[in-house]
Amino acid sequence: MSFTLAIVGRPNVGKSTLFNRLVGKKLALVDDQPGVTRDLREGEGRIADLRFTVIDSAGLEEATDESLQGRMRRLTERAVEMADVCLFMIDARAGVLPADMVFAEILRKKNANVILAANKGEGKAADATILEAYSLGLGEPIRMSAEHGEGMGELLDMLRPIHDSHAERAAAMAPEVDVDVDDSDEDAPRIPTQAKPLQIAVVGRPNAGKSTLINKIIGEERLLTGPEAGITRDAISVQKDWGGVPMRIFDTAGMRKKAKVQEKIEKLSVSDGLRAVKFAEVVVVLLDVEIPFEQQDLRIADLAEREGRAVVVAVNKWDVEDDKQAKLKDLRESFERLLPQLRGAPLVTVSAKTGKGLDRLQQAIMRAHDVWNRRITTSNLNRWLVGMLEQHPPPAPGGRRIKMRYMTQVKTRPPAFVVMTSHPDMMPESYKRYLINGLRLDFDMPGTPIRLYLRDQGDKNPYKDKKSSQPSRLSKHLKKNPTDR
Repeated sequence: MSFTLAIVGRPNVGKSTLFNRLVGKKLALVDDQPGVTRDLREGEGRIADLRFTVIDSAGLEEATDESLQGRMRRLTERAVEMADVCLFMIDARAGVLPADMVFAEILRKKNANVILAANKGEGKAADATILEAYSLGLGEPIRMSAEHGEGMGELLDMLRPIHDSHAERAAAMAPEVDVDVDDSDEDAPRIPTQAKPLQIAVVGRPNAGKSTLINKIIGEERLLTGPEAGITRDAISVQKDWGGVPMRIFDTAGMRKKAKVQEKIEKLSVSDGLRAVKFAEVVVVLLDVEIPFEQQDLRIADLAEREGRAVVVAVNKWDVEDDKQAKLKDLRESFERLLPQLRGAPLVTVSAKTGKGLDRLQQAIMRAHDVWNRRITTSNLNRWLVGMLEQHPPPAPGGRRIKMRYMTQVKTRPPAFVVMTSHPDMMPESYKRYLINGLRLDFDMPGTPIRLYLRDQGDKNPYKDKKSSQPSRLSKHLKKNPTDR
């Protein structure tokens, strides 16, 4: 998805109808009664060849208190802040209402890209509203009918430049991953430069100290911090030469899962953090020493591993811990038990407040990046494979012996290997884990994601299913001596 489009406006202006048309399914409830939509609903939108994330929001209400309408308004304002572009819908039949003027002012302050659409614009009755809509100060309105699909071409023209600019930015910032390699490739792993710095995402639950940590790394109060959880709302990147290495560090919104209302309000912040993980080469999962390894921490670390990113686990607020030795032992045991897929990944203790441990964190990041780029020659791999097979041969399910003949590395960032074998579909996952754990240990690749693929080697017997063109000795003998038959 190249960008995020949030549909906002007063209740009952047709937001959910347009959402359903863009996603091509009736995902959102639609009714003449206002206020049917209360939560954020996200889907994969499409107009012609454009693909994007579209968000249906609750109707903008003037309430600002703790009532249901007030919470719905804050939820919608969060969608506005997090989206790349907002489609502000008004009702062309009702005209421009005072509430529309208020919300237009909010949109101008909270989002740079706002598209104005006058929905239910069929017929001449809407002409007056189209002219009046210019008074909102949001540019030329699109005359639209979400129910009948009118105005989609004009919306496509408005979204095209936004799509192209985001595609260019994404291509420029995208990390180099799944790099093809072979033994004849002499290129060394990519060295970070000012033009293409090492990209790091700092992720974790709210109030773990992510913004404070980054401020300490860059040496200035660039990011807003405080005791309140959830101050950071979107992914912000800063550049810094840290230890002589050019880096781009992403500060992300805290990811947590609590009561339903809070979870829905933070859904977009979490989504933005997940995008930061995909744009990173190394992911620093920041834990709070007082409540480490909660369910959401494990989900974040597992996501980074599934995305194939190098992972460093940092435990913050180490300065307030009294029994450091016992706590560190407990953390390591919990890490090995809860995240076996990241066995051996660096675990570093830091204090974002005092700056203690930042040197160790920088070294751990560089070490994880180096392992992520690790290459092993085919000759070394095959000598290693012979030893692994002798130590623990593959199983023989159903009496059919599995033969593993050849192994090579095909990619780095993260390391990926292919083993040519017979009956790859019969190989149990436990044996694949045995090989992956052996690669980690014997080739010094702790923590990094490792991809192992099994491919059918095919039948290597060139004479199978071929009839010999030369008669055998027995057939010659029987031909000369038919009485011997």
